[in-house]
Amino acid sequence: MQSNYWFGLPTRLLWGFVAIAIFMAGDGFEMAFLSKHITDMGFSPAQSAMVFTLYGLAAAMAAWASGVVAELITPQKAMTIGFILWIIMHALFMSLGLGMRNYPLMLLFYGIRGLAYPLFIYSFMLMLVQVLPRQNLAAATGWFWAMYSVGIGVVGSYLPSLTIPALGETGTLWLAIAWVACGGALAFFSLRKVPVDRSRVNLPLREKMTELSRAVTILFTNRNVFYACLIRIINTLSLFGFAIVMPLLFVDRLGFTISEWLQIWAVFFFVTIFTNILWGITGEYIGWIRQVRWFGCLGMAVSSLTFYYLPLYAGHNFLVALIPAVMLGIFVAAFVPMTAVFPTLEPHHKGAAISIYNLSAGMSNFVAPAIASALLPFFDIVGVVWAYTGLYLFAGVLTFIIKVPQPGRERASSPVGDAGQRV
Repeated sequence: MQSNYWFGLPTRLLWGFVAIAIFMAGDGFEMAFLSKHITDMGFSPAQSAMVFTLYGLAAAMAAWASGVVAELITPQKAMTIGFILWIIMHALFMSLGLGMRNYPLMLLFYGIRGLAYPLFIYSFMLMLVQVLPRQNLAAATGWFWAMYSVGIGVVGSYLPSLTIPALGETGTLWLAIAWVACGGALAFFSLRKVPVDRSRVNLPLREKMTELSRAVTILFTNRNVFYACLIRIINTLSLFGFAIVMPLLFVDRLGFTISEWLQIWAVFFFVTIFTNILWGITGEYIGWIRQVRWFGCLGMAVSSLTFYYLPLYAGHNFLVALIPAVMLGIFVAAFVPMTAVFPTLEPHHKGAAISIYNLSAGMSNFVAPAIASALLPFFDIVGVVWAYTGLYLFAGVLTFIIKVPQPGRERASSPVGDAGQRV
């Protein structure tokens, strides 16, 4: 596929990137306030965390399957299924779950809704892997995560801070359907003619099942893929975990309003718009894993501690609270090259490799609230923060073990492209 690029953005897929932003805006409306909304309805913090834990588990399973499923039915069809499923399950969650204050139905419908967004966004990621040259992939996925941040973080956090005073929390949650529908429709019409790889679409069912199973077996046959999986799980622990536990600190204990908290969270995501693009390009020059180690793992360990201790020290000070939000936005994006690492480690089975990447991202959505749910009753918020910090340091250790070929650096360092060089 021939495509022009604008600072690493493949312009032929521009509207697909915009669709990701719009879709994730709707998906992210509830991210920074739903946990508190559930506790305000009379449920315990542990019950609220369990809702997100089951959601994260479903998201992890959908993320794992999405790469291979999209390869077997085409990314376009997988994205369509994802956005239709999201709308149906969100409507049921709102009307029969939250609307009736029925906790089992809340778990059921919100959990099933967790299957939808990974199928939508990660199928688009497979499309990028299929149609773009490998040397352009890291920068393009930087744009992918930038659009993700625009949606789930900036619009998804800032707009509710304006709509909640006007429409209330319930009205804001219903509004999310319109955004998701617009994003899904835009993707459907703008991407339907993109020439993706259809070589596995007509495979016999048995061969399709074999390919699907490979999305598990390469974890055991490729040690470096396994290490990369662990690093990617740890990548976004603070992103998903802090959205649940930090409102309890900022709003309930430090006196911030829910709108102030949402604006702080929006600033974090606003910063990632630029840092995702920056780190996607920078990683090609300083080394994918070197960047992940020193700026991703170490930077996130420091930022996670700062996010807790600095506001605790400063009290209700909005400007001071923005400092750790900016830090978090800078360093969480340093993991962007991990998207290029997975298919590089398993070049003959890119769909399965992307499925493992997606599984890792989805597992982060599950592990983060699971840690919070397990530790909050015993160690409070500070215990959750230290657990995340320790895991970031552990991921830093793993970066010394993993061996990743990086073609761009190999070509730069050797005229014959020494395939043995490692980053």
